[in-house]
Amino acid sequence: MAPATAYRDIPLTRSEVDALDTPTVLDFGTDWCGYCRAASPRVLAALARHPQVQHIRVEDGPGRRLGRSFGVRLWPTLVFLKHGREVARLVRPSDEAAIEQALAQLEANA
Repeated sequence: MAPATAYRDIPLTRSEVDALDTPTVLDFGTDWCGYCRAASPRVLAALARHPQVQHIRVEDGPGRRLGRSFGVRLWPTLVFLKHGREVARLVRPSDEAAIEQALAQLEANA
């Protein structure tokens, strides 16, 4: 699966996320967020090396229930899920190595 490039207002519910059976990274943020734009090349580069991992960029903000259900407070927040369960989380990832380490955790919990 190719990494997502833009944040989208996805009508995804927490119960749908909990039911995901593929390794998934939920990437919470917005296209106008400076931290999100700065982290984007690192996130996309790391995910490009893991095509089996589904990448969903979720536009977050006030009133967005999915982000609140995951306790998202800062952007970007990456939530790494295996079978709908969180196995790792990165908030404002600053280097690709941290992303790779979280992806390794995701794949180790296969």
